Amino acid sequence: MSRRILPKPDDRASPAWRRLIGACLLLGILLSIVPSARARTATATIQRIGTGLATLERVQVRLAWPKDAASGRLQLRVGHLVAPSLGYDFRDVDWSCPLTRTGDGAWRCEGDLRAGRGPALRFGIDLGVAHTDAWLVRGESRIDVRRQAAVPDDTRIDLTRVPLAWTQALLAQAWSDARLTRGQGDARLVVSAPADGPVRVAGPLSLRGVGLETADASIAADNLGGRFALEMRFADTTTRIDLDGALQGGELLAAGAYVALPSTPVGLRVSAVGDGAGWRLPTLRWDDGSSLRVEGSAGVAPDGLLRALDLALDSADLSPVAERYLSAWLGSFGLGKLRLGGALQARVRLDAGALRGVDARFDDVAVVEPDGRFAFEGIEGDLRFSTDAPVEGLIGWRGGRLYGLDFGAVGLPLRSADGVIELQQAAAVPFAGGALRFERFRLQPPLGDRPTQAGFALDVEDLDLGTLAKSLGLPAFRGTLAGRIPDARYADDRLVFEGGLETDVFDGRVRVASLAMERPFGVAPTLSADLTLDDLDLLAVTEVFDFGSISGRLDGRIDGLRLVDWTATAFDAELRTQPRRGVKQRISQRAVQNISSVGDASFVTSLQGQLIGLFDDFGYRRIGIACRLRNQVCEMSGLDGSGPTTGRPAPGSSGSGTGGFTIVEGSGVPRLNVVGFNRRVDWPTLVERLQAVGSGDLKPVVE
Repeated sequence: MSRRILPKPDDRASPAWRRLIGACLLLGILLSIVPSARARTATATIQRIGTGLATLERVQVRLAWPKDAASGRLQLRVGHLVAPSLGYDFRDVDWSCPLTRTGDGAWRCEGDLRAGRGPALRFGIDLGVAHTDAWLVRGESRIDVRRQAAVPDDTRIDLTRVPLAWTQALLAQAWSDARLTRGQGDARLVVSAPADGPVRVAGPLSLRGVGLETADASIAADNLGGRFALEMRFADTTTRIDLDGALQGGELLAAGAYVALPSTPVGLRVSAVGDGAGWRLPTLRWDDGSSLRVEGSAGVAPDGLLRALDLALDSADLSPVAERYLSAWLGSFGLGKLRLGGALQARVRLDAGALRGVDARFDDVAVVEPDGRFAFEGIEGDLRFSTDAPVEGLIGWRGGRLYGLDFGAVGLPLRSADGVIELQQAAAVPFAGGALRFERFRLQPPLGDRPTQAGFALDVEDLDLGTLAKSLGLPAFRGTLAGRIPDARYADDRLVFEGGLETDVFDGRVRVASLAMERPFGVAPTLSADLTLDDLDLLAVTEVFDFGSISGRLDGRIDGLRLVDWTATAFDAELRTQPRRGVKQRISQRAVQNISSVGDASFVTSLQGQLIGLFDDFGYRRIGIACRLRNQVCEMSGLDGSGPTTGRPAPGSSGSGTGGFTIVEGSGVPRLNVVGFNRRVDWPTLVERLQAVGSGDLKPVVE
């Protein structure tokens, strides 16, 4: 659960903002030098000047004032200016301007300011007896600075449409790896720099179109806006930041969570204290109205990893929460369209970077996957998780759906301890006319480096096949599905079932073994299994599928079945009839035609083709067909095994000696065989033919 929240500090700074702060710091020098400049040329060289806010080195001031002139020329150069508490360190500041005397006895000077090889900014000062004003302008961006002689430790700074990139150095003091990429701000700040106390920056702040990112991309923001009251204190060993206001609009990505902020204001209050041991956030508040309110505290290690977290969450209306706050996390599981409803209260605790406890209260919560994969309605109760002492809870729901199948109400008594949630007693969920009875359930949420794991034992009790078939869009089967799964395990997004399922259907039995699922609730879920068909009534099977009638008994297997997003992509299947004493083996003319059309086969008989229509059905000795599906191609074979296709059989022959494969081997008079010749059949085409059988769109091939 450890996530990088704040990176390590360093002393990088934005050149543009350095020039602005440096220009403001030079005012103190001018106050002492300019009033004494009466000669035609006056110069001063100062090796070092120290203030509570900054240190200036190699300062040179030159004033040229021609005799009897109304104004002079002032030039100021600073070799090195550093403000450690604000993170600024820059060299070669050069400012030149015409100096004039105003009517109230103040001095005024305005001209171009440069630092190093950077672009020029327009900088001006107004030096009065009781005040010092300065301004810095570039295009529509403006900074105004005012100092009062009565409060020499305070400097007021007004920012108007200032690019936030100018504040990069100030931000780096508190958050070294964060980089401002775009945005503008307005502010009315007071910078206090007493000689015996920490530097303090405070005032209202307005932001527009803010873009921000960290070096490791763990945090990013785009188009953020907001209004705040800001206070920052920079002491020798600690930094304190207090921010109180509201965000409005924009997007935020933090610790893997993506937040799409609404156009309405979202209240935000943060208090943070940083030192050599990391950051403590004693106050965290987030107020998105009825959608989500959060209060709590956090701790961040010096390396930027989340060390501790204690949050109380309250949502009176969950409907906007999935899209607004959970879309990135849900999208990683293929659930980006999930819809929520109802109300939730929860408390979440992390310690040492790992989840330690969760207490959640659900009030008529609905969870709906709109593509029909699942839905839960009326979730009520308490869900609790603990890595320490045991805690208990009871949670249930009124009903829901799973892939179109309704399931009924249930209550689940749960117990949690040592990082595990377990079912305290067996619980049965009404489902498809029967029940799914969970004898055991155990869940281990992710903890540290340990991924999510789960396990359960399940009894499948007499599910109605007709209900299951209808929900899956299949013909109306008759029968029940029952079985026991003594152990099922979920890990690494894969669900593996031990044991198997059996269903009594078509007066026979179908067994399912080696059942497993990948991404069961994610994108493109995958199912694999082996199926065995034992003694099915073939007449009942063909009647249900409207294939024409075939009487007899059917055995078969489907090994290595693999469904991706519920579409078959691989299997090795074989279906064969088995003679039984007292069971007739007859096949209708329609069934013969459908087999020949679907399987790209011909039926071969001793009669002339036009006489076939005189018979409604035919006797057969054996029926067999096999398909091995790989890469969208079905490799076909029949009763005779595999072999190359060399030509069609002569009338009256079985086809086994011609390279074809026999699907139906006739018996009696008239004797009729169905022989296939195309051993490689395009699987999508074969599926289309099977779907067309019921509509009668396919026509047979008669030899």
